[in-house]
Amino acid sequence: MGLSLEQKQAMVSEVAAKLAGAQAVIVAEYRGLNVERATQLRARARKSGLYLRVLKNTLARRAVQGTPFEKLTEQMSGPLMYGIAADPVAGAKVLSEFARENEFFVIRAGAMPNAVMSAADVKALALLPSRDELLAKLMGTMQAPVAKLARTMNEVPGKFVRTLAALKEQREKATA
Repeated sequence: MGLSLEQKQAMVSEVAAKLAGAQAVIVAEYRGLNVERATQLRARARKSGLYLRVLKNTLARRAVQGTPFEKLTEQMSGPLMYGIAADPVAGAKVLSEFARENEFFVIRAGAMPNAVMSAADVKALALLPSRDELLAKLMGTMQAPVAKLARTMNEVPGKFVRTLAALKEQREKATA
C-alpha cells in the first residue's frame, strides 16, 4: 500500500527541515544490506548526529529543491539511503567506516552547500580530523604561549629561592 499525499508531504517537509540546518548530504546505495546491518548503521548514525533516511528519489528531489543541495538530484537513482549531517566530517566518517565493513553498502555521492562531491571526495572528507579534534588542537596551540609565559615567570622567583638556599648552606658550612 502506497503512502497518502499527506504522508508524502510530511516526509518531504521533515527532510527539507533537516536540510535547512545541514552542512552535508551523503547518498549511499544499500542494495542487499540486511536489516541487522541497517540497524547497526542507524545506531552509529544516531550517536554521531547523522540523520539517516531511506526515501523515494522523487520525494528526495522535492525535498532538495530550493536548497544548496539541489545539484545532488543528478545522482539520485536506484535504492538510496540519504545521510544528512550538521558536521560533514562526522557524517562522512560514519558512512565510510560502515561502507568499508559492508560490501553491500556503497557510497555514491555527497554534497556540501552548492558543491557536489564524488564518492572519493566523501572518503577523503572522512579522513579529515573531526570538529572536536580540530578545536582541541586549536585550544592547545592557543594555550601553549600562555603556559610557557607562566612557567618562565614562575622560574624567576624559583631561581631566587634556590640561590638564597645555596647561600644559606654556604654560610652554615663556613661558620661550622
